[in-house]
Amino acid sequence: MAPSALSSEVEKRVIQLCEEFKQGINYQIIQNDMPELKQEQVVDVINKLLANSRIDMLKKDDGALVFKLRDPGSLHRIKGAEPEEQVVYKIIEEHGTQGIWAREIRSKSNLHLNTVEKVLRKLESKKLIKSFNSVAAPKKKTYLLYDLEPDRSLTGGAWYSDQHFDSEFVDILNQQCWRFLEQRMVRARQVAGGPIAVRNASYISSKEVLKHINELGITKVQLSIDDIETILETLVFDGKVEHSVASDGAQGLKLYRAVTSFLPTPSLMTIPCGVCPLIKQCDDVGDVTPTKCRYMKEWLNLDW
Repeated sequence: MAPSALSSEVEKRVIQLCEEFKQGINYQIIQNDMPELKQEQVVDVINKLLANSRIDMLKKDDGALVFKLRDPGSLHRIKGAEPEEQVVYKIIEEHGTQGIWAREIRSKSNLHLNTVEKVLRKLESKKLIKSFNSVAAPKKKTYLLYDLEPDRSLTGGAWYSDQHFDSEFVDILNQQCWRFLEQRMVRARQVAGGPIAVRNASYISSKEVLKHINELGITKVQLSIDDIETILETLVFDGKVEHSVASDGAQGLKLYRAVTSFLPTPSLMTIPCGVCPLIKQCDDVGDVTPTKCRYMKEWLNLDW
């Protein structure tokens, strides 16, 4: 086979290997697949594919080099860009919605930090990438592709505003969700029959609660089902709400209903001794005793 024909066949096979191994291939994988090739031949083919922008060369965290098939879409977006810009863009693209810090880009690209920062500014000016500050590291810029939104784990989701936890917003949602569930419970008692019917009629899906919150117009943030279920679960932990899971064609749909305690709080739970700062000095005799305690008197409603 002529050298040019052999080279073309090897190129095709390398591309196929890149398609099979999405995480990238190295020289060892190529040589294991085509043991008859000399190392010089493999190097020549790899260099040709790199020069033609068919594949990208990346460095893993352990320092190993891998080759990955280049995304045609990204090739179009950075067409005409300088080699350093292409390298940095590709590294950022690899990290998707998780983003990446400048120092990590420097480590993976082997470029000087000043060069990386210069390239990042150019890519930002071209609106190919953007930066943001995560809630975990608010002083460090994280970079990702311009048309992507950061992962919720980095932004804190709906509960954070400018990297700060919005407790007031969470409280408002908590109150509105509880009020909606409570109103449903009241209507169920007026319409439904026995206790079981009232109980069943009181349940609301998290999807219904989300729709209600959106209709109230109390937030400009796009809330998800997970957001609402997070709020509803806090109400469950507070003992104000209980949840169940729907079945019969709606498997996995979470349902919630308001609950009220039909029994008064047990007296033992309100005993003043539990919060008394003098509990360690309290004894049968002395100045601090149960018989002399005015709080105990009030708790037992006795006239000593």
